[in-house]
Amino acid sequence: MTADPSRAALITGCSSGIGRATARRLRRGGFEVYATARRPESIADLTAAGITTFPLDVTDETSMTEVVGQITAERGAVALLVNNAGYELAGPVEEIPPAEARRQFDTNFFGLARLTQLVIPGMRARRSGRIINLSSVFGRIAVPGGAYYDASKHAVAGFTGALRLELAAFGIHVILIEPTAALTSLNAKNIVVGGHEGGPYTAFRHDLADWHARTYAGPPRNIAGRLAVSADDVATVIARAASTRRPRARYPVGTLARGLFALQHWLPGRAFDAFIRTQFPAPRQPP
Repeated sequence: MTADPSRAALITGCSSGIGRATARRLRRGGFEVYATARRPESIADLTAAGITTFPLDVTDETSMTEVVGQITAERGAVALLVNNAGYELAGPVEEIPPAEARRQFDTNFFGLARLTQLVIPGMRARRSGRIINLSSVFGRIAVPGGAYYDASKHAVAGFTGALRLELAAFGIHVILIEPTAALTSLNAKNIVVGGHEGGPYTAFRHDLADWHARTYAGPPRNIAGRLAVSADDVATVIARAASTRRPRARYPVGTLARGLFALQHWLPGRAFDAFIRTQFPAPRQPP
């Protein structure tokens, strides 16, 4: 006889930042939390808060299947899935190796999609459940140097929208979270790739690194950094979406997210592009 599964929450990417904050907040909210990360030692301390931890790599079929199987055996089904794992790949499209682009999508999109597939049957059988996917402001806008990261988040947004409509008849809510820049270790996971020094994008790659430093490192020195949200800000919104009786389809997080979406809606395309160029670095023609 399995226990009531209605509070079993599976969260990916809990080694730090949003995933870790979400695990703690959902546990305080009464969920039976299963926190996961690629390196189990990075989440071992969460057990002191009454959180169960598992190693899970969203690019590894076996580890995903094992975790979902274990939760199903213990709780009957996963009631809440928070797809948070991901990293940011940055660099000019011309210079990013195809293997790096595929790795970005394997982690940020295909892993999310496969883990979602694995939990749906249990939710559908119970006629209840919630799937919360972490996108970003870059799931609606795109900036120079972020083509593959932004595309992966656009894919998450499209996937979430379609899935929400597919699963509504089974009592399953599917929700998208769209934070602006968050002061988390995602910046530490930022990978800037590209060609050799002296190539056409050398200055651009340096500008990208500088933009990230100005946003995330030390006192914020640009608009994105000054209006960034904390990991706990995002976790608070996730917890609200997980618990409210009728969750919204999308939850923008942060003043900057709401402002960017409003500008994108009201400005003509060329005007919005001009605004983006004032806020983000772009390649320059070398002298």
